[in-house]
Amino acid sequence: MSKILVVFSHLFFVSLMFTACSGGSSSNTEETTEATTEAAADTESTSAATTTEEYDPHRGEGKFTAENVTVKGLDAAMATKGKSISETKCFSCHKMSDERLVGPGWKGVTERRQPAWIMNFITNPDPMIDKDPEVQAQLEICLVRMPNQNLGDEEAREILEFMRQNDGAK
Repeated sequence: MSKILVVFSHLFFVSLMFTACSGGSSSNTEETTEATTEAAADTESTSAATTTEEYDPHRGEGKFTAENVTVKGLDAAMATKGKSISETKCFSCHKMSDERLVGPGWKGVTERRQPAWIMNFITNPDPMIDKDPEVQAQLEICLVRMPNQNLGDEEAREILEFMRQNDGAK
């Protein structure tokens, strides 16, 4: 009985992951799908060269920069809120250690990445996955794209503060 429960729970978790990470299904006709695919390919081919060349691997892709994301001493209240958000949105794929679950572990992330990069990735993962060579290498290891959790700027900042706390910021 317990083996059956374990098998069903694993199947449930896997199906939940695919559902959570998918962008939804589409019931477009073949013609519409073909046109969309061609348009996307045209857009990618014309903009891929320029956007990849302009991509800043220290800042990432998004609205956050070193000028609008400043970190000083640890804000414990923000870190507490960040932990709460992470428990709901992040911990099904990430651990606080350096151990990989579905995605990479968070230990040391604030030492390896700039705050603006982290916040851009939290709020805007898709363009960064498409452009950042290190994220693409990580994707080859993890095999699952980070889904966009639709987090707001303040939530991203709180998660950043929680990550900093995890890495020993004071």
